[in-house]
Amino acid sequence: MPKIPSDYNPPFLFKNGHFSTIYNGLWRKIHDFEQKRERIDLQDDDFLDLDWSFSKTPKKKVVILLHGLEGHGQRPYITGAAKAFNASGYDACAVNFRGCSGETNRLFRSYHSGATEDLDAVIKHLLANKEYDKIYLKGFSLGGNMAMKYLGEGREISKALKGVVGISVPCDLHSSLKELLKLKNAPYSQRFRKHLLEKLKLKLPLFPNQISMADIKNIKTLKDFDDIYTSRAHGFKNALDYYKKCSCLQFLPNIKIPSLIINAQNDSFFGPECYPYKEAGENPNLFLETPKHGGHVGFYGKGNVTYSEKRAINFFNEAD
Repeated sequence: MPKIPSDYNPPFLFKNGHFSTIYNGLWRKIHDFEQKRERIDLQDDDFLDLDWSFSKTPKKKVVILLHGLEGHGQRPYITGAAKAFNASGYDACAVNFRGCSGETNRLFRSYHSGATEDLDAVIKHLLANKEYDKIYLKGFSLGGNMAMKYLGEGREISKALKGVVGISVPCDLHSSLKELLKLKNAPYSQRFRKHLLEKLKLKLPLFPNQISMADIKNIKTLKDFDDIYTSRAHGFKNALDYYKKCSCLQFLPNIKIPSLIINAQNDSFFGPECYPYKEAGENPNLFLETPKHGGHVGFYGKGNVTYSEKRAINFFNEAD
């Protein structure tokens, strides 16, 4: 499916990509909303925490929400999406990736952009233990990359999975990393690094033979983090090997269910390789929308409902 047009036209302030990004990431508030936590055990003896919210008019439909780098199930872009889906008849299952639910996970490994085995575990848990006829995925940034990679890896996809939406998807991880390391994105990259290191320090007393304070002191950039921790903990040769193997771009041609990627043209985290025009043009199941505005996981909308929240609900309703 060729690139599809976008009618997203936010107020003046939100046409600035950085303002849009920061507003939705730090200033947006979601009120009158509750979640119920469920913990599931994984085959490797680790765990995932799922934050549930429910529609008052249940229709046996559930959307699985996947957060971005150093996010969690209570970030406004997750709770805002969950609330909007609940109002439209969908239950919402917000996944907290390993180590992201307020408690360090049990293993040295944690989460990364390509950890589709954990997404698969969540889907199988829902199929085995919940009574849903239809399952949908909505991933943000890192979570969007994970969702698209999951679809195209060649595994058997459940017939209950009806549609997927990715918001601000870094389809080429190395391209995105190079942009994040530029001066224009220093506040973001430094914030990510700070939070990642705080979590890594929690693993020091638990895994003294696998990570040291000297290792942590050598992490000056996000690439250093992936060279020293991500690759070592998850079986990659180095950061570049991780980016190459886990970027969803290479898996997009194999997607066989309706899937939508919304990547703003003014997303400062993305290089040109993060916009899969060619792949969308050659796959009738893949839709690509590239609004001029929106920033990174921004897409401000009136009534505290973002454009991407409305767009995802409409896309899933059409996928039915």
